[in-house]
Amino acid sequence: MMKRIHILGASASGTTTLAAALSQKLGYIHFDTDNYFWVPTEVPFTQKRNVEERQELLKKDLEKTTKWILSGSLCGWGDIFIPYFDLVVYLSLSKEIRIERLMERERQRYGKEIEKDGKMYRIHKEFVEWASQYDEAGTNMRSKAIHDIWLSKLSCPVLKIEGDKTVEERMNIVIRKLERV
Repeated sequence: MMKRIHILGASASGTTTLAAALSQKLGYIHFDTDNYFWVPTEVPFTQKRNVEERQELLKKDLEKTTKWILSGSLCGWGDIFIPYFDLVVYLSLSKEIRIERLMERERQRYGKEIEKDGKMYRIHKEFVEWASQYDEAGTNMRSKAIHDIWLSKLSCPVLKIEGDKTVEERMNIVIRKLERV
């Protein structure tokens, strides 16, 4: 059985949700790249950790256990972890659904803080604009182009799950893949 799984995709494609559900079902530990990329701050997602610190923290956690699922993108800064992966799962979802999900997630997380007079309005607006560029952007930012290049370099199996599926459907696809190997 594959014991070290990485799940990535565009923001709001469901990587964290799938990883959390799978980790609970399989008894694996779930790690999320945002917890390594960003320094915890009062206004979240505003201060990046330096690359070496991210790598050191993630390496320490990944090496503590043999069964884990890592969600989120680490293209570029986390390439040193490529040899760790037994399976990489890539989630692909239409831009319209992703942005709708992202907006709902932001409303649930931050409420009125993302409205015009809220303390997170500017950050929220910039984040949505950044996330909406994923499909068309080049290699200068986290994008489908970057992910496609990164996925083509992997030596482990890559499972691509496309379209708007429920968490349960996605879990079943991954579990079937795990059972076949």
